[in-house]
Amino acid sequence: MRFFRILTACAALALPLGHADVRGCLCDSARPETMRPQECSLCRLADAQPPGEAEFFLVHDNSPNKPNRWLAMPRSHGVNPQELSGMTAEQHSTLWTVAIRKAGELWGNDWGLAVNNLMNRTQCHLHIHIGKLGPGAENNRFVAVDTAAEIPLPRNGDGIWVHPVGAKLHVHWGEDKPELLLQR
Repeated sequence: MRFFRILTACAALALPLGHADVRGCLCDSARPETMRPQECSLCRLADAQPPGEAEFFLVHDNSPNKPNRWLAMPRSHGVNPQELSGMTAEQHSTLWTVAIRKAGELWGNDWGLAVNNLMNRTQCHLHIHIGKLGPGAENNRFVAVDTAAEIPLPRNGDGIWVHPVGAKLHVHWGEDKPELLLQR
């Protein structure tokens, strides 16, 4: 019996590791005390960007588990947690364009971009993971588009991931944590 209590306690402690649900995010730049939690670290990073710079910025992912990853993010904060649906069509298009440009610089045509769903995001601030697409990631749940402006919003709260195929972009859905499809 004691073994099962210890096992249950260990499992409960392990669950938060690597899994987050930012739907209850309380980050508010006007209230510094709300910006302390780990899930607000990208909000703090956005606030630290120099005034007058571009609307979107790129940073190297500081996770030691993701040494080859970059993130594309808006400087501004949206409603917490910040979502793609909270942006204008122009902002949406520009953010994807910035991410695609950086991905192409880094990996030619072998790149992938991913946005996890809210239950699997570890950060309140919207960000696109930029990485090299892992082998065998392609599936049949996608739409093909020509430009970043045509990338649709995620379906039903799904994560979304994008990669090039010839002259098209394949936009996939149906994954909760599509960043896992990118190589570390």
